[in-house]
Amino acid sequence: MSAFEYRDGKLHVENLPLEDIAREVGTPFFCYSTQSMVNAYNSFATALTDAGVKGTICYALKANSNQSVIQTLAKAGAGADVVSEGELRRALAAGVDPKKIVFAGVGKKPSEMAVGLKAGILQFNVESLPELEALSSVAKQLGVTAPVAFRINPDVDAKTHAKISTGKAENKFGIDIPSVRRFVEQAEALPNIAIESLAVHIGSQLTEASPFKDAFQRLATLYKELKSAGLPLKRIDFGGGLGIQYNDETPPDLSEYAKAVSDVLEDLDAECIFEPGRFLVGNAGVLVTETIYVKEGTNRRFLIVDAAMNDLIRPSLYDAWHDITPLKQPAAEAEITPCDIVGPICESGDTFAKQRPLPNIQAGEFVAMESAGAYGAVMASSYNTRLNAPEILVKGDQYAVVRKRIDYDTLINQDVLPDWLS
Repeated sequence: MSAFEYRDGKLHVENLPLEDIAREVGTPFFCYSTQSMVNAYNSFATALTDAGVKGTICYALKANSNQSVIQTLAKAGAGADVVSEGELRRALAAGVDPKKIVFAGVGKKPSEMAVGLKAGILQFNVESLPELEALSSVAKQLGVTAPVAFRINPDVDAKTHAKISTGKAENKFGIDIPSVRRFVEQAEALPNIAIESLAVHIGSQLTEASPFKDAFQRLATLYKELKSAGLPLKRIDFGGGLGIQYNDETPPDLSEYAKAVSDVLEDLDAECIFEPGRFLVGNAGVLVTETIYVKEGTNRRFLIVDAAMNDLIRPSLYDAWHDITPLKQPAAEAEITPCDIVGPICESGDTFAKQRPLPNIQAGEFVAMESAGAYGAVMASSYNTRLNAPEILVKGDQYAVVRKRIDYDTLINQDVLPDWLS
């Protein structure tokens, strides 16, 4: 059963009508379902277990870093995949076990590395020699040993959007396979470094299994070669990237994904790490917005809503699709009319959908933009001096505001005037 469905003519999130929340909290706002997140985590974990795979699932905070989301998944058993000091601090503040935290990213500063080393995290995914040298220096200064995974670039086409593909040779991520042996030699000469793992992540929103299979096979082959050569490896980090359904995509079945992992583990003695993000939270969230005006143009009908590209930038950035659903269930015989759904920002790119078939929605009515739990609030801004959309977490028949909407005074007073102006 979906966490978002019509009951008695109203779109519900778990046991609450979204319209009731909209009238109490105001729009726009993001709303997340606890049930949906926990179900996604459990389905991922069960698929791995059924395939005979044991491992740590580290939720990728980049998808949605709200403290309540992190803690909900941590209570379900998840660790954390972080890419900045801020995300690391969020994971620790949410109670994630440091030994279940992976620090990834191509541009970690020494100060960020120090925070991770002091916390005693599981591993640093290293992507270049300068980064490794910096990590070695920081670890030596602190008198500790840094647990390291080499992030491998397997030169595999993820067959996803170019802006979220990370596993091709031309991408900025990872160490290309022909350079690995030289990289290992250089790494072994550095103090305070423990090479424990190989990692891979070829992109986000993958909807085919074949890129996973290719990347995992190349990683496993390299793992065997390096371990046979005496490198004391003990973990494989399979990354994340498993897609969700936004429109007409058919993402890989979880059992197919788990089999791609188990197939390469048959003769390897390795612990496993997985880093799903979007898969756990994407379809657990919606962005609820109110129609401000209906504008009838010569050739097009526009729904002007109070959410904008600063709240949900994916359609503007990626031409991404989000289903748009009225909070009041349309009658079966309701007339359907194509319309553009746009926001109030002074940019033509502030468009959520073009010529989307929808019932006759009027000013004052609410709609939900679905699959907004990942890369929604975390990518938002205050462009046009717009207030943030608050975030709501629902569990059963309860809801809580888990990030408040700030007021204009707070937003404007973040600016500090210099003496010569004040």
